[in-house]
Amino acid sequence: MDRLSPHVFQAASGAVVAVQKPLGWTSFDVVNKIRALSGVKKVGHTGTLDPLATGLLLICTGAKTKTVSQYQDLEKVYCGELVLGKTTPSIDLETDFDTESSYDGVTPTALHTVANSFVGCIDQVPPAYSAVKARGVRAYTQARHGQAVRLAPRQVWVKSFSITSIDVPTIGFAITCGKGTYIRSLVRDFGAQLGTGAYLASLCRTRIGHYTLQDAYVIQRAQ
Repeated sequence: MDRLSPHVFQAASGAVVAVQKPLGWTSFDVVNKIRALSGVKKVGHTGTLDPLATGLLLICTGAKTKTVSQYQDLEKVYCGELVLGKTTPSIDLETDFDTESSYDGVTPTALHTVANSFVGCIDQVPPAYSAVKARGVRAYTQARHGQAVRLAPRQVWVKSFSITSIDVPTIGFAITCGKGTYIRSLVRDFGAQLGTGAYLASLCRTRIGHYTLQDAYVIQRAQ
């Protein structure tokens, strides 16, 4: 992977650039960095990554911002780790633990069976800590103010949900899915169905359509 430099945005008609989002950055941090780096005013991303997630972010500039929806529809691949036995309101480590349960007796067979149960078209409730709007306000804004958030389920498509490593309570996974799928919601529902609870410990998006993380430009704070 090369470091990000202004020349990748020099196409007069705009560009679509694969970028590696650093840990702790919001997707809009990346957009703002590229605006500053390139001097291009029209910049947008094609699908949010949470601040605690890393990996592939597609950035459109100039006239290419009109094609954002085409890239949002592409298949995505994620890898990560979830931890059994504890939950947080945000389903990741943004917030403190709020419940703890036993994971004694969890077997590899149970883990694979539960993961497979989420494959296909499923109804999924987005996380309370998400950018989805409830009553006209971003859900995360309400959640961070201690307000109850009620979000309607949405149908999403999960092509595969594979368990890649087992070191209980830490479980490695890989997920291939379609537009609008919340990995944190899958982790929440996975833990609920298993009866242990779970939170997302780490997440990396590795592919969007034919774009891969291996081919993404590296963006750094020092640039």
